[in-house]
Amino acid sequence: MQKLCLQCQTQFEITDDDLNFYDKISPVFAGKKYLIPPPTLCPNCRQIRRLFPVNEINLYKRKCDATGKEILSNYHPAWPYVIYDQEYWWSDKWDALSYGRDFDFSRPFFEQLHELSLIVPRYNLFTGYLYDENCDYTNAAGKNKNCYLIFDSDYCRDSYYSYSINHTTNCLDSYRLRESELCYENIDCKTCYNCRYVQNSSSSSDSAFLDNCNDCKKCFMCFNLQHKEYFIYNKQSTKEEYEKLMAQLSSRQNVEKFKQEFQKLKEQHVKKYMHGIQNENVSGDYLANCKNVFESFDCNEAWDCRYIYQSWGSQIKDSMDFNECGDFAELIYESSSCGYNINRISFSMGILDQCSNITYCYRCHWSSDLFGCVGLKRKKYCILNKQYSKEEYEKIVPKIIEHMKKNGEFGEFFPAFMMPHGYNETLAMDYAQLTKEEALKKGYKWLDEDKKKVPQTCAVPDDIKDVPASITKEILACENCQSNFKIISQELKFYQQQNIPIPKKCFKCRHYARMRQRNPRKLWSRACAKCQAPIQTTYAPNKPETVYCEACYLNEVY
Repeated sequence: MQKLCLQCQTQFEITDDDLNFYDKISPVFAGKKYLIPPPTLCPNCRQIRRLFPVNEINLYKRKCDATGKEILSNYHPAWPYVIYDQEYWWSDKWDALSYGRDFDFSRPFFEQLHELSLIVPRYNLFTGYLYDENCDYTNAAGKNKNCYLIFDSDYCRDSYYSYSINHTTNCLDSYRLRESELCYENIDCKTCYNCRYVQNSSSSSDSAFLDNCNDCKKCFMCFNLQHKEYFIYNKQSTKEEYEKLMAQLSSRQNVEKFKQEFQKLKEQHVKKYMHGIQNENVSGDYLANCKNVFESFDCNEAWDCRYIYQSWGSQIKDSMDFNECGDFAELIYESSSCGYNINRISFSMGILDQCSNITYCYRCHWSSDLFGCVGLKRKKYCILNKQYSKEEYEKIVPKIIEHMKKNGEFGEFFPAFMMPHGYNETLAMDYAQLTKEEALKKGYKWLDEDKKKVPQTCAVPDDIKDVPASITKEILACENCQSNFKIISQELKFYQQQNIPIPKKCFKCRHYARMRQRNPRKLWSRACAKCQAPIQTTYAPNKPETVYCEACYLNEVY
């Protein structure tokens, strides 16, 4: 079935497998199935729509609406929400059921859910604060210790200024790094030690400027290498030559020169059509241990899934149109930021821990059989935060579904007017940039930039050896966007021990620079540059890289 996307006007396909999935997850009441209709947007527009309610890296100071305590939150004070400190939110001092109301069949469902979402308290940050230790400045992260400004990250220790890192220790300024230690400016790496400026590599140590390398030690400016030691520019070298180059990395000027050279050399070396290991019957990029997974990106241990993104948990099964997932999830559809032993979750956000049969809900936990609820914990058979008996619930929900179908609401994700952040604060902006005028025209909110910036209070030396301890008391200004930032003491200690120059850009500019080093979440059809076999790849046809199919790449590298 071919459809025209209502958002971008491109054609997209609804396959028989898609239709079978919609049938499988459709709710059943009194023996009657209430079919979820096929989507009206293409996969990419559906992804962006799921991202625009998510703000992970923008944090603000505000007061807890329950206690008056000064707190940090990803909700800007300009937005009209009730925000509680996490400790208070998770306590028994308030009850989300007290905000319950009857469903009004004379009004649209989304309008009523939006009104409820405006008054039910939200927690200030989305973290595993019950398990965290000294991690106040983190968000979308959990089970971490002594971490600062890490996001979408779990099980980390003494790590800073990073996004989507897991099981790391003493790592800084990295993006999608796993099971690694003493790493800096690494992107899409695993099981690395004491590496910097390394990308798409694994099981490597004491190296700098690597791309697509495995089990390499003391290597510099290398590509597509396996099991090598003391290699420089892909040639066997000596310990003395290696140490001479590494010593130069204490200077920012030298690092920038090597970065430019590294970028040019990356384009000259052969690329595999996708990044992934131990996959079977998959399409997309950055997939690991997946089977029967299509047009998906940044996923691990997923089976029988389509259009899922950023799911690094374990055992994600039989799901579709899903962003960010924790461990053990099954039969999830059109949802975001959910996980940990959940099943049958549709059109929802932030559903965590032992949840099932939940539809159109936001930030509910340890619950089941909820429809249109906000902020509930350990509840069952609720509609718009009102408690019902099982019999009442199963009688009313079908009527609401029929009402939503008449209004064109059932089967659609939360609309733009329910977005809790400005579009420019959200993950959607990372993948589909809009101007303020474009965003407002589409019905999104926009947060105007706070222009309060102060001049830098000191000069930043080029070499880390010349940086005084007093730098932690100074205010710095990003050379790119002029935003102010500081160097914290733990960060300075890391730079000094690892012989790394102090950054002159703020965290956000560094973060977005790392993101730009990855390909977009989009597949193009092209031919293997060696055998001409057809491939689906994130390397656009007009890009300069030489792209091989897997067989040709393995033959070339191994």
